[in-house]
Amino acid sequence: MNLSPENKVAGVLTPLFALRNENGLGIGDVATLREFIEWACAIGFGVVQLLPINEVGRDNSPYNAISAMAIEPMTLHLAPGSPEELQREVFESATANENLTTLRRGQVKYERVRKLKRELLERAFKTFQFNATANRESAFEQFCERESSWLKPYSFFRVLMELNRESEKWDEWQPEHRDPQTARSWLAEQSTEMQTQFSAREQFFSYVQWIADEQWRELRKFAGEHGVALMGDIPFGISYYSADVFTEREIFHLDWSGGAPPEPYFKDDEFTIKWGQNWGIPVYNWPAMRAQDFAWWRQRVRGVKRIFHIFRIDHVLGFYRIYAFPWRPNRNAEFLPLTHAQMLEKTGGRSPHFAPRDDETAENCEANKREGEEYLRMVLAESGATRVVGEDLGTVPRYVRPSLQSLGIAGFKIPQWEFLHGRMTPGNEFERLSVTTYATHDHKPIRQLWTEALDEKSPTREQAREDLLKIAQFAGIAPREGLEYERDFYPAMMSALFNSNSRIAIVMITDLLARKDRFNVPGTAAATNWTRRLPKTISQMCESPTIRRRMKLIKELLEKSGRT
Repeated sequence: MNLSPENKVAGVLTPLFALRNENGLGIGDVATLREFIEWACAIGFGVVQLLPINEVGRDNSPYNAISAMAIEPMTLHLAPGSPEELQREVFESATANENLTTLRRGQVKYERVRKLKRELLERAFKTFQFNATANRESAFEQFCERESSWLKPYSFFRVLMELNRESEKWDEWQPEHRDPQTARSWLAEQSTEMQTQFSAREQFFSYVQWIADEQWRELRKFAGEHGVALMGDIPFGISYYSADVFTEREIFHLDWSGGAPPEPYFKDDEFTIKWGQNWGIPVYNWPAMRAQDFAWWRQRVRGVKRIFHIFRIDHVLGFYRIYAFPWRPNRNAEFLPLTHAQMLEKTGGRSPHFAPRDDETAENCEANKREGEEYLRMVLAESGATRVVGEDLGTVPRYVRPSLQSLGIAGFKIPQWEFLHGRMTPGNEFERLSVTTYATHDHKPIRQLWTEALDEKSPTREQAREDLLKIAQFAGIAPREGLEYERDFYPAMMSALFNSNSRIAIVMITDLLARKDRFNVPGTAAATNWTRRLPKTISQMCESPTIRRRMKLIKELLEKSGRT
């Protein structure tokens, strides 16, 4: 696995939940990912990119995790002997109560999957409690000691969640649980029996994270042995309803909600066009973080580099400045129809704005650049040999991309968006220190754009045609009658992507397989977000004549472009 700047590689991005194997429990897990790594490696891909793998809340969004450090338990491979304490008879009795055929079919059924995997982990933990070998006990104790700075507050938070109907919304918990100090005082007043039970539950949540740490570290090693770099994802923000915010409120401005400015591109979202994207993430109190030598951010970086060879910072622009709303997303509908004056009246004169400052003056730009570089140098110092890339899409100030280049952080190139002075930038002019891709998990797959462009009744037909024409221009495809997607468009656009000068070329799994499935629509709480899965298991993908033919073409293109 050669990640040196001179070496060009290609990668494939897939949400883990979307992968299938024959023995899965309704969601992609580390065992399925092993199969996928082998499949991608055989084609010639040197990078497998994932979405964040941190523990999710009730909206199941990987970008709204309830912990910056804890791994999502649903990613774990649970089977007899995995983990060691999960016995066959226990596994079979737990799964006997679930219809695995329907669980494996269709979209992710989060409640059923979560419930089943929790039961299996509970049963494994019970075995561990009463029958653990000395080696296993010692390994668990070492893990708890090594990770105690985040593991203890996280486990405390998770038990409080249990006591409050599994809701992460700590500001709606029982009053005595709503902040760490009063919660600890409350616990100290409970009976010895209750305190013992509470401690046992903390041990359970720590055990789950120990198993997650074991499985993901093994996976990292497996990928490396196959010459594949795992690429992870750190979202710039963290959920308001997270163990981190619950525990360390002083490093956040909780009365402001981070997001992105108004964006006309997402034409299917009125709120985004008018006000922007309100993600609900707390805005950072950078002076308070600096006073702690950025301990929380350093911890996040250490967490991601223990598993990944490369990591992407989602919305790296946030290090320079963040768009802040004076209301939380649950009030977006209330603000959507208001005029600017009505909005100010409702917020007491506070309006959405860039924090700590906008980019309207040279002085502001210089200050934002200086502070952003300070924070990113800290991230780079902590990342060590792990490569860092920054998702720098959206409304990008002029100073950001040169700043990232100077720091050695690869930015992103979406070819159809790369215009300078009205001229599309050809792929051979992309900076070597960059990552190029046609789509992320937030975008429509290119096959879907093709379908919409041909549909005269589609309300998004013109936007789809515009996007496709730009991709065609980048790929050197002359629009003409009788143009076919499989024969003409797909090979040319893939070839152009791989032949770009970018160090890493990434293909979204849906674009690679020429599918229309979309994993997320930004700014919406659609029931289909984060639930769509690939229609075939990895084994079926290996056997499918159509997919084999398509991947043979991809392998040839990768070889010709020097990316294998």
